[in-house]
Amino acid sequence: MRTAAAPAATVHGHITDAMKAPDLLRLSHNVVLARFETMKVYAALGAVRTLMERGTVRPGQTLVDSSSGIYALALAMACHRYGLGCHIVASTTVDAAMRAQLEILGATVDQMPPSDSLRLDQERRVRRVRQLLVERTDVHWMRQYHDGVHYAGYEEFADLVDAALPDTPLTVVGAVGTGASTGGLVKPLRQRGREVRLLGLQPFGSVTFGSEDFSDPEAIIAGIGSSIPFDNVRHDLYDTLHWVDFRHAMAGAVDLLRAHAVFAGLSTGAAHLVAAWEAARNPDRTHLVIGADTGHRYTERVFSRHQEALDPRTLKPHQITDLADLALPWSAMEWNRRSYDVRTKQHEKEGKAS
Repeated sequence: MRTAAAPAATVHGHITDAMKAPDLLRLSHNVVLARFETMKVYAALGAVRTLMERGTVRPGQTLVDSSSGIYALALAMACHRYGLGCHIVASTTVDAAMRAQLEILGATVDQMPPSDSLRLDQERRVRRVRQLLVERTDVHWMRQYHDGVHYAGYEEFADLVDAALPDTPLTVVGAVGTGASTGGLVKPLRQRGREVRLLGLQPFGSVTFGSEDFSDPEAIIAGIGSSIPFDNVRHDLYDTLHWVDFRHAMAGAVDLLRAHAVFAGLSTGAAHLVAAWEAARNPDRTHLVIGADTGHRYTERVFSRHQEALDPRTLKPHQITDLADLALPWSAMEWNRRSYDVRTKQHEKEGKAS
């Protein structure tokens, strides 16, 4: 009896080529998970390659940026690949395992001191980057939060999605973060004529979509929100917004592992929770969940506490029509692709306060 020939295997020249693309996993008839080991490899590779092609970055130069974790690793690997120096100004949330990987890859690391405030942590990191730019002339600031070059790498992700999920109404569900991963996927798909809705996730306490007046005392979902305006967030790309607290993200992450054997981070857990709720109400649409990274850095504070996790089947959002009605622990709002000037909103609030 003849057996079918095994598919040809690709031998990659560098680990970044092997790990940049996600595994696609069907979670239900209308929910598919794009599960990354480190999603921002797409962003870092695309950005570094584009900057070198433009001559903005030269071989041997040092690239510097601020990061709460997965971008730091992605940038260090991209620098390893292209023979560039790397300097990371790391969040207090970067753990020992991540720091060891960065250092072995050749990156130098400035890590912020312990802090209970992700806002303070982020502000400290930006100040440190600016200080480095004054001290050194050989560095290029990658500005993952602001430079649109980080959209470039996600064109490949769009190609993958287009091929795997053709001819279907699509809803992309993912953490907003810097804006590049969700925007970088959806923009090229829409430009190709695809009917794509974009659903963004935010933590409470982020200025990006107006929840900065809220405090989630257990929030450790580093990287999906911001205490400062991000120019790479293009608000008019988003159709719907969900704001999710730590406990609800934890419920989603634990359920994803329990139900589907997928070990993923808190932003993926939040997206899984939200996508399940949205998919039940929109059965004719395929919902693509962006799973940014694995769950390893959340082992102690999330997965070791799995017995505390809420039952996702009992959870639902507070549906609102105005940001003034935002409320913990989970709110949802139709955003309808409108613009939002974070800096103007901040100035208005400061003026009222004074």
